[in-house]
Amino acid sequence: MVPEQAPHRHARERLAAAAVYARIGRETVNMEEVHGMSGIRLLNVTKRFDKSDAPAVDQFSIDVAPGSSSQLMGASGSGKTTLLRMIAGLEEQDSGDIYLGGKWMNDVPVGQRPVQMIFQSLALWPHLKVMDQRGYSNLSFPLKIRRWTPTEIWNRVRGVSQRVGLDEKLYDRRPDELSGGERQRVALARAMVTETKIYLMDEPLSSLDPISRPKMRKEIRRLHDEMHATTLYVTHSVGDATDMADRIGCMRDGRLLQIGTYRQLLDAPLEPYITDLLTAS
Repeated sequence: MVPEQAPHRHARERLAAAAVYARIGRETVNMEEVHGMSGIRLLNVTKRFDKSDAPAVDQFSIDVAPGSSSQLMGASGSGKTTLLRMIAGLEEQDSGDIYLGGKWMNDVPVGQRPVQMIFQSLALWPHLKVMDQRGYSNLSFPLKIRRWTPTEIWNRVRGVSQRVGLDEKLYDRRPDELSGGERQRVALARAMVTETKIYLMDEPLSSLDPISRPKMRKEIRRLHDEMHATTLYVTHSVGDATDMADRIGCMRDGRLLQIGTYRQLLDAPLEPYITDLLTAS
Protein backbone atom coordinates (compact mmCIF):
# COMPACT_ATOMS: atom_id res chain seq x y z
CA MET A 1 0.00 0.00 0.00
CA VAL A 2 1.45 3.33 -1.10
CA PRO A 3 0.14 6.53 0.52
CA GLU A 4 -1.64 9.04 -1.69
CA GLN A 5 0.41 11.99 -2.84
CA ALA A 6 -0.02 15.38 -4.45
CA PRO A 7 1.08 15.72 -8.11
CA HIS A 8 4.84 16.27 -8.24
CA ARG A 9 7.50 16.03 -10.93
CA HIS A 10 9.41 13.46 -8.88
CA ALA A 11 6.38 11.23 -8.24
CA ARG A 12 7.79 8.35 -10.28
CA GLU A 13 11.00 8.36 -8.29
CA ARG A 14 9.09 8.27 -5.00
CA LEU A 15 7.03 5.31 -6.21
CA ALA A 16 10.22 3.61 -7.36
CA ALA A 17 11.77 4.27 -3.96
CA ALA A 18 8.77 2.70 -2.27
CA ALA A 19 9.24 -0.43 -4.35
CA VAL A 20 12.94 -0.64 -3.52
CA TYR A 21 12.47 0.01 0.20
CA ALA A 22 10.45 -3.07 1.09
CA ARG A 23 8.88 -6.34 0.10
CA ILE A 24 5.18 -5.65 0.06
CA GLY A 25 2.80 -7.71 2.19
CA ARG A 26 3.56 -10.19 4.93
CA GLU A 27 6.99 -11.26 3.70
CA THR A 28 9.82 -9.91 5.84
CA VAL A 29 13.52 -9.63 5.20
CA ASN A 30 15.88 -12.24 6.62
CA MET A 31 18.65 -9.96 7.89
CA GLU A 32 21.21 -12.78 8.07
CA GLU A 33 20.56 -13.36 4.38
CA VAL A 34 20.89 -9.64 3.60
CA HIS A 35 24.15 -9.23 5.51
CA GLY A 36 25.70 -12.00 3.45
CA MET A 37 24.75 -10.33 0.19
CA SER A 38 27.06 -7.37 -0.08
CA GLY A 39 29.01 -7.48 -3.34
CA ILE A 40 27.97 -6.28 -6.81
CA ARG A 41 28.95 -7.93 -10.10
CA LEU A 42 27.72 -6.89 -13.54
CA LEU A 43 28.62 -8.94 -16.63
CA ASN A 44 28.10 -7.49 -20.12
CA VAL A 45 24.96 -5.58 -19.15
CA THR A 46 23.29 -3.78 -22.06
CA LYS A 47 20.20 -1.59 -22.25
CA ARG A 48 18.50 0.12 -25.20
CA PHE A 49 15.41 2.28 -24.76
CA ASP A 50 14.81 2.35 -28.51
CA LYS A 51 16.04 -0.57 -30.59
CA SER A 52 17.12 1.82 -33.36
CA ASP A 53 19.25 3.96 -31.03
CA ALA A 54 22.68 3.42 -29.58
CA PRO A 55 22.55 1.59 -26.24
CA ALA A 56 22.21 3.65 -23.08
CA VAL A 57 24.41 1.04 -21.36
CA ASP A 58 26.69 -1.03 -23.56
CA GLN A 59 28.35 -4.34 -22.55
CA PHE A 60 29.04 -2.99 -19.06
CA SER A 61 30.99 -5.16 -16.62
CA ILE A 62 32.22 -4.31 -13.13
CA ASP A 63 33.01 -5.92 -9.77
CA VAL A 64 32.35 -3.93 -6.60
CA ALA A 65 33.92 -5.75 -3.65
CA PRO A 66 31.92 -6.22 -0.45
CA GLY A 67 32.44 -3.29 1.91
CA SER A 68 33.97 -1.05 -0.74
CA SER A 69 32.88 2.31 -2.14
CA SER A 70 33.05 2.69 -5.91
CA GLN A 71 31.99 5.70 -7.91
CA LEU A 72 31.06 6.00 -11.55
CA MET A 73 31.90 9.30 -13.22
CA GLY A 74 30.75 10.50 -16.58
CA ALA A 75 29.04 13.32 -18.39
CA SER A 76 25.26 13.62 -18.42
CA GLY A 77 23.76 10.91 -20.61
CA SER A 78 26.63 8.46 -20.15
CA GLY A 79 24.32 5.81 -18.67
CA LYS A 80 25.13 6.15 -14.97
CA THR A 81 21.57 6.44 -13.66
CA THR A 82 20.24 3.77 -16.02
CA LEU A 83 22.87 1.39 -14.67
CA LEU A 84 21.80 1.96 -11.06
CA ARG A 85 18.14 1.49 -11.95
CA MET A 86 18.92 -1.86 -13.56
CA ILE A 87 20.81 -3.02 -10.46
CA ALA A 88 17.83 -2.04 -8.30
CA GLY A 89 15.41 -3.78 -10.66
CA LEU A 90 13.64 -0.59 -11.73
CA GLU A 91 14.73 -1.15 -15.34
CA GLU A 92 15.24 -4.47 -17.08
CA GLN A 93 18.44 -5.01 -19.03
CA ASP A 94 18.25 -6.32 -22.58
CA SER A 95 21.18 -8.66 -21.99
CA GLY A 96 23.87 -9.42 -19.47
CA ASP A 97 23.83 -10.60 -15.87
CA ILE A 98 23.48 -8.89 -12.49
CA TYR A 99 24.76 -10.58 -9.32
CA LEU A 100 24.37 -9.32 -5.76
CA GLY A 101 26.35 -11.20 -3.14
CA GLY A 102 27.08 -13.92 -5.68
CA LYS A 103 23.39 -14.52 -6.38
CA TRP A 104 21.93 -14.08 -9.85
CA MET A 105 19.37 -11.27 -9.81
CA ASN A 106 18.05 -11.11 -13.38
CA ASP A 107 14.71 -12.66 -12.45
CA VAL A 108 14.42 -11.09 -8.99
CA PRO A 109 11.83 -8.26 -9.05
CA VAL A 110 12.27 -4.78 -7.65
CA GLY A 111 11.64 -4.76 -3.91
CA GLN A 112 13.18 -8.19 -3.44
CA ARG A 113 16.75 -7.24 -4.24
CA PRO A 114 19.00 -6.50 -1.23
CA VAL A 115 19.64 -2.88 -2.17
CA GLN A 116 18.58 0.61 -1.21
CA MET A 117 18.65 3.47 -3.71
CA ILE A 118 18.95 7.16 -2.94
CA PHE A 119 17.74 9.22 -5.87
CA GLN A 120 19.05 12.54 -7.13
CA SER A 121 15.73 14.18 -6.20
CA LEU A 122 15.85 12.31 -2.84
CA ALA A 123 12.27 11.13 -3.62
CA LEU A 124 10.83 12.25 -0.28
CA TRP A 125 7.05 12.24 0.09
CA PRO A 126 6.23 15.99 0.11
CA HIS A 127 2.94 15.71 2.04
CA LEU A 128 4.24 13.40 4.79
CA LYS A 129 6.08 14.35 7.96
CA VAL A 130 9.64 13.26 8.50
CA MET A 131 8.52 10.79 11.19
CA ASP A 132 5.19 9.60 12.53
CA GLN A 133 5.37 6.58 14.82
CA ARG A 134 1.85 5.34 14.10
CA GLY A 135 1.05 6.70 10.66
CA TYR A 136 2.80 6.82 7.31
CA SER A 137 5.77 9.16 7.20
CA ASN A 138 9.00 9.44 5.26
CA LEU A 139 10.99 7.46 7.82
CA SER A 140 8.34 5.01 9.00
CA PHE A 141 7.06 4.08 5.53
CA PRO A 142 9.63 1.33 4.73
CA LEU A 143 8.96 -0.31 8.10
CA LYS A 144 5.17 0.05 8.18
CA ILE A 145 4.76 -1.83 4.90
CA ARG A 146 6.86 -4.56 6.52
CA ARG A 147 4.30 -4.53 9.36
CA TRP A 148 6.64 -3.49 12.12
CA THR A 149 4.99 -2.42 15.38
CA PRO A 150 4.99 1.29 16.37
CA THR A 151 7.48 0.57 19.15
CA GLU A 152 9.83 -1.29 16.79
CA ILE A 153 9.58 1.55 14.27
CA TRP A 154 10.30 4.21 16.89
CA ASN A 155 13.34 2.40 18.26
CA ARG A 156 14.83 1.77 14.83
CA VAL A 157 14.23 5.28 13.50
CA ARG A 158 15.65 6.95 16.62
CA GLY A 159 18.81 4.88 16.40
CA VAL A 160 19.30 5.61 12.70
CA SER A 161 18.55 9.32 13.20
CA GLN A 162 21.34 9.54 15.74
CA ARG A 163 23.78 7.91 13.31
CA VAL A 164 23.05 10.36 10.49
CA GLY A 165 22.78 13.41 12.76
CA LEU A 166 19.05 13.98 12.19
CA ASP A 167 17.53 15.99 15.06
CA GLU A 168 14.29 14.54 16.43
CA LYS A 169 12.94 18.10 16.56
CA LEU A 170 12.54 17.84 12.78
CA TYR A 171 10.21 14.83 12.93
CA ASP A 172 7.01 16.91 12.71
CA ARG A 173 8.16 18.84 9.65
CA ARG A 174 7.50 18.11 6.00
CA PRO A 175 10.26 18.13 3.36
CA ASP A 176 9.54 21.67 2.16
CA GLU A 177 10.16 22.88 5.72
CA LEU A 178 13.70 21.44 5.77
CA SER A 179 17.01 22.73 4.50
CA GLY A 180 18.86 20.88 1.74
CA GLY A 181 21.18 19.24 4.25
CA GLU A 182 18.28 18.19 6.47
CA ARG A 183 16.44 16.62 3.51
CA GLN A 184 19.62 14.77 2.63
CA ARG A 185 19.84 13.33 6.15
CA VAL A 186 16.20 12.22 5.97
CA ALA A 187 16.90 10.41 2.69
CA LEU A 188 19.96 8.70 4.17
CA ALA A 189 18.03 7.70 7.29
CA ARG A 190 15.17 6.27 5.24
CA ALA A 191 17.62 4.15 3.24
CA MET A 192 19.32 2.92 6.41
CA VAL A 193 16.31 1.91 8.49
CA THR A 194 16.09 -1.47 6.74
CA GLU A 195 19.79 -2.28 7.33
CA THR A 196 20.46 -3.28 3.76
CA LYS A 197 24.17 -3.71 3.00
CA ILE A 198 24.19 -2.43 -0.60
CA TYR A 199 23.53 1.24 -1.33
CA LEU A 200 23.03 2.77 -4.77
CA MET A 201 23.35 6.55 -4.81
CA ASP A 202 22.34 8.65 -7.80
CA GLU A 203 24.04 12.05 -7.32
CA PRO A 204 22.19 12.76 -4.05
CA LEU A 205 24.40 15.77 -3.23
CA SER A 206 23.75 17.67 -6.45
CA SER A 207 21.30 20.12 -4.85
CA LEU A 208 23.53 21.04 -1.90
CA ASP A 209 25.40 24.33 -1.72
CA PRO A 210 29.22 24.38 -2.03
CA ILE A 211 29.68 24.68 1.74
CA SER A 212 27.32 21.85 2.73
CA ARG A 213 28.40 19.42 0.03
CA PRO A 214 31.93 18.63 1.33
CA LYS A 215 30.54 18.12 4.85
CA MET A 216 27.94 15.66 3.59
CA ARG A 217 30.58 13.78 1.60
CA LYS A 218 32.44 13.11 4.83
CA GLU A 219 29.22 12.05 6.55
CA ILE A 220 28.36 9.56 3.81
CA ARG A 221 31.86 8.09 3.85
CA ARG A 222 31.78 7.82 7.64
CA LEU A 223 28.43 6.00 7.57
CA HIS A 224 29.67 3.72 4.81
CA ASP A 225 32.68 2.71 6.92
CA GLU A 226 30.63 2.26 10.11
CA MET A 227 28.12 -0.03 8.41
CA HIS A 228 30.71 -1.96 6.38
CA ALA A 229 28.36 -1.33 3.48
CA THR A 230 28.93 -1.69 -0.25
CA THR A 231 28.26 1.55 -2.08
CA LEU A 232 27.98 2.31 -5.79
CA TYR A 233 27.66 6.06 -6.28
CA VAL A 234 27.27 7.90 -9.59
CA THR A 235 28.39 11.47 -10.04
CA HIS A 236 29.92 13.98 -12.42
CA SER A 237 31.71 15.70 -9.52
CA VAL A 238 35.45 15.10 -9.15
CA GLY A 239 35.21 16.18 -5.49
CA ASP A 240 32.56 13.56 -4.70
CA ALA A 241 34.67 10.85 -6.30
CA THR A 242 37.99 11.74 -4.69
CA ASP A 243 36.50 12.26 -1.20
CA MET A 244 34.35 9.13 -1.01
CA ALA A 245 35.54 6.46 -3.43
CA ASP A 246 37.99 3.58 -3.08
CA ARG A 247 37.84 3.21 -6.86
CA ILE A 248 36.53 5.42 -9.65
CA GLY A 249 35.06 4.11 -12.88
CA CYS A 250 35.01 6.43 -15.89
CA MET A 251 32.03 6.08 -18.25
CA ARG A 252 31.25 7.37 -21.72
CA ASP A 253 28.40 6.42 -24.06
CA GLY A 254 27.25 3.63 -21.75
CA ARG A 255 30.65 1.95 -21.55
CA LEU A 256 33.13 1.58 -18.72
CA LEU A 257 36.40 2.96 -20.09
CA GLN A 258 38.67 2.39 -17.09
CA ILE A 259 38.50 1.82 -13.35
CA GLY A 260 41.06 2.37 -10.61
CA THR A 261 42.07 4.74 -7.84
CA TYR A 262 42.16 8.45 -8.60
CA ARG A 263 45.97 8.39 -8.72
CA GLN A 264 46.07 5.28 -10.94
CA LEU A 265 43.71 6.89 -13.44
CA LEU A 266 45.67 10.14 -13.53
CA ASP A 267 49.03 8.40 -13.82
CA ALA A 268 48.04 5.89 -16.51
CA PRO A 269 44.85 6.95 -18.33
CA LEU A 270 43.86 4.75 -21.24
CA GLU A 271 42.72 7.77 -23.22
CA PRO A 272 42.77 11.59 -22.94
CA TYR A 273 39.05 11.75 -22.08
CA ILE A 274 39.76 10.18 -18.68
CA THR A 275 42.28 12.89 -17.81
CA ASP A 276 39.82 15.56 -18.96
CA LEU A 277 37.06 14.02 -16.84
CA LEU A 278 39.17 13.83 -13.68
CA THR A 279 40.68 17.28 -13.96
CA ALA A 280 37.52 19.17 -14.84
CA SER A 281 36.69 21.94 -12.36
